[in-house]
Amino acid sequence: MMQSSKDSLYANPLGEITAFQFDESVVDVFPDMIQRSVPGYSTIVSAIGLLAERFSRENSNCYDLGCSLGAATLAMRRQITAKNCRIVAVDNSEAMVNRFRRNLQSNVGVPVEVLCRDIREVEIKNASVVVLNFTLQFIPVADRERLLIAIYRGLLPGGILILSEKLAFEDEQQQALQSDMHHLFKKAQGYSELEVSQKRAALENVLIPEAFSIHRQRLIKAGFNSVEVWFQYFNFASMIALK
Repeated sequence: MMQSSKDSLYANPLGEITAFQFDESVVDVFPDMIQRSVPGYSTIVSAIGLLAERFSRENSNCYDLGCSLGAATLAMRRQITAKNCRIVAVDNSEAMVNRFRRNLQSNVGVPVEVLCRDIREVEIKNASVVVLNFTLQFIPVADRERLLIAIYRGLLPGGILILSEKLAFEDEQQQALQSDMHHLFKKAQGYSELEVSQKRAALENVLIPEAFSIHRQRLIKAGFNSVEVWFQYFNFASMIALK
């Protein structure tokens, strides 16, 4: 993963907490931020590469929807061996896309096309692998089903969707425990109480988590016939949906 500055965006008291955005200030610290905020992130990214190796097919497309700085794209690129396969990486943050393009070595490995687009407006076609790595949680709840239907329709038979998300829990005790453990995880990574509190406020109504049961029901309704969690670390999980 590319080097970045240490995340200290919320280290000092802010007079007004504005809604979290993937702007230039976040881009500068994003690799550090996500490693210290999302338990198991490196494991998930590495496994996305392995799953892409297993499921990518000749003459097909692989999509990284909400690619940010391209961690999942690069993991797929390292592992894919299928001939005439290409990766389409999409993000609606111009700052993220511009930085990713600058850091991408275009002449090495699987071809990568990086698009600055809203993923809800991207046509998914001839796809063997689709990745939503902590992306769906930022999409309005009302639009999530339509997006997953579009992904399902664009996947080839035997294709895979890898969906990583922060989870909510229907059991109140589990919700409290998992939230507390995530809080402790971030403190163990060096974040202060102030940083945790201010970032939580910034993400309120921006990142909207849902329970696994809701994700599963929606995926089944979209057409996927096999849905399972393959990895979970506290309230962060990654799911596999098969067509």
